[in-house]
Amino acid sequence: MRGLFCGFALAILGGALTASARGEFVFSTGDPDGRMAAASRPGGPGMLEIETGDDFILDDRTRITSASFTGLLSPAVDLSQIGNVVVEIYRIFPLDSAVPPSGNVPSRVNSPSDVAFAVREAAASTLSFSTTLVNNTFAANNSVLNGINKLPNETTGGDGPITGREVRFDVSMMDPLDLEAGHYFFVPQVQIAGGVGNFYWLSAPRPIVFPGTPISPDLQAWIRNANLSPDWLRIGTDIVGGTSPPTFNMAFSLAGQVVPEPSSVIMMGIAGIAIAGFAVHRHKPGRRGATCGESRER
Repeated sequence: MRGLFCGFALAILGGALTASARGEFVFSTGDPDGRMAAASRPGGPGMLEIETGDDFILDDRTRITSASFTGLLSPAVDLSQIGNVVVEIYRIFPLDSAVPPSGNVPSRVNSPSDVAFAVREAAASTLSFSTTLVNNTFAANNSVLNGINKLPNETTGGDGPITGREVRFDVSMMDPLDLEAGHYFFVPQVQIAGGVGNFYWLSAPRPIVFPGTPISPDLQAWIRNANLSPDWLRIGTDIVGGTSPPTFNMAFSLAGQVVPEPSSVIMMGIAGIAIAGFAVHRHKPGRRGATCGESRER
């Protein structure tokens, strides 16, 4: 019986030490809804950098190992012409930011911060990616590419409808993103070799609906270009505008593993062994009990 209890204690300890491999993290905003297509690209010769971001929440420390996002490419762009893919993680203003802000935009409340918290990119061999053509033709009701301006010219209504090839990008983090619990923005960028086209990130329903993963609060998508940096504009509220401005999520998903804090793992193991040890002691009152791995002479 003592061997049974010792085995139980070791099983508890082993389970605690491997808990980090069991907790899976999955998040998704759902499928594209065709309402908005927002450009997002690294800078290059004659092309300003554009960053579009949407938020996600981590309840625990998490190691993100993969991601996907869906957008439009011009019909003239061959998938082999994709030159680089970048994934940036931003925290929420005022973290990693100058305070007070410049005043060049209507608000920085709930925006991404001034500078990226973490970056992974194919060109630096910190991520790899593959592409899947989802639809040969997909239309978005509105888009944002050129109309990203400082006050007082921020409200342009958007750049109008756009049609392109719907492409999903699946990203594997060769250097996983190890993030503490918190609220973050996910910012993907796609570079087309030779600057012959743009990537437009497609919107997803807001609030998030099935098959997405609802979060609260669910912040709207933001965008900026190199001229606006370090500030950001709300795609719906600031750029599209109107008496009842629309708001957008963007189509993406994340996956990885929840990582328990080291102190929690240790305490789980100690508690498990203590409980098992107490059970052994109670089972043979008045007798000196052997420790796990120790035998008693008869």
